[in-house]
Amino acid sequence: MRDASHTEYSHVAPPGASPHRSRCRLVRFLLPDVVVTARETLVEDVALSLFLVRRRLRRALLEPPAGGGDDQRRDVDPQRAAARFRDLPAHLREDGRRCRARARRLLDAAADGGIDPVGWSDSRYPRQLLTLDDPPPVVWLRGHAGVLARPAVAIVGSRAASPYAVAVAERLASELGGCGIVVVSGCARGVDAAAHRGVLAGEGATIAVLGSGVDVVYPAEHAELAASIARAGAVLSEFPPGMPPLRHHFPRRNRLISGLARGVVVVEAGARSGSLITARCAAEQGREVMAVPGNVLSGRSAGGHALIRDGAAIVETAGDVLEAIGVGAPGGTPDPAAAGVQRTAREAEDPLLRHMDPGEICAVDDLIEWSGLDSATVLLRLTELEIAGLVARAGPGRFVRSRLGMLT
Repeated sequence: MRDASHTEYSHVAPPGASPHRSRCRLVRFLLPDVVVTARETLVEDVALSLFLVRRRLRRALLEPPAGGGDDQRRDVDPQRAAARFRDLPAHLREDGRRCRARARRLLDAAADGGIDPVGWSDSRYPRQLLTLDDPPPVVWLRGHAGVLARPAVAIVGSRAASPYAVAVAERLASELGGCGIVVVSGCARGVDAAAHRGVLAGEGATIAVLGSGVDVVYPAEHAELAASIARAGAVLSEFPPGMPPLRHHFPRRNRLISGLARGVVVVEAGARSGSLITARCAAEQGREVMAVPGNVLSGRSAGGHALIRDGAAIVETAGDVLEAIGVGAPGGTPDPAAAGVQRTAREAEDPLLRHMDPGEICAVDDLIEWSGLDSATVLLRLTELEIAGLVARAGPGRFVRSRLGMLT
């Protein structure tokens, strides 16, 4: 659980928030502008997410003035929205209180279950989600929050994937992971599972976004895969722990898959594949949409080919993906030797690695003193280095630099 030190609570949305998010952030559960603990702020984020997930309550909170249309809804003044919430009928205010009470119970259960809630107020909240029209007030995760800050690409496709699609997804994911790109997918059967397994085989990092609570893996046979993903990256959901995988959850899940990524690669999709929803979300969010050409004689490729006709970038290699999202050398798969030289140079400049000799065990307190960075920054960077395989834990508050990370 995060530090419960006192922080000033206000109705101001974090930088980068969309208009919709600003409204939601301003709509507080009858709390005045007072000094509250970080725990209470997180309770507020969780309670707001529970409140907004119910359509009746969302409409009551955000509906435009009488006689107004959808355009007016987008122009709701934040102060007016907050005032509207304060003036809600008593039965809706009671809904807010119930949401807050449930939020406290969820947070207690999450702490016992090793589930990490990351709210809007948390510096670890993925900044890329702030550009969405409706970012979740809180995301729940198992694993390493540090991967949320790294550049990512989503790989999605059919659940009933062909052997060709499985092979392509595994290869692309492995290559992208080797280039330091986090691979995002949905832990579903077919292409999703192949992408996760491909990046894990290459010892890269991956994020699985679920349409259920992070403790309710669907399909059930992917429980061990999800555990492996959490060890190397993160399993994430906007739905609270214990929530089953309901049908209407998955379109909302898909918008987070694309929202976390710089671009979405559709490996294989039929004309009505759910992965096309993810591609549409990516386009609406300003992310790059990419597709792998498939068999023209197979209906499994119809959706991907339609995307290409509509302007999606054609992808055959990881180099194509990196070029499309503006990372790395365009025109082909990155040269591993060149990547190694670049990695070595980055390690020499890293504020922590420069103070750690290979095989040397260092205390976190020493790294804070040597680097001149604050404790939160050092801990976040150590998590990122651990995920990258450059450091490993050597006991409480102690890390050792991997010999694989030796400067040459």
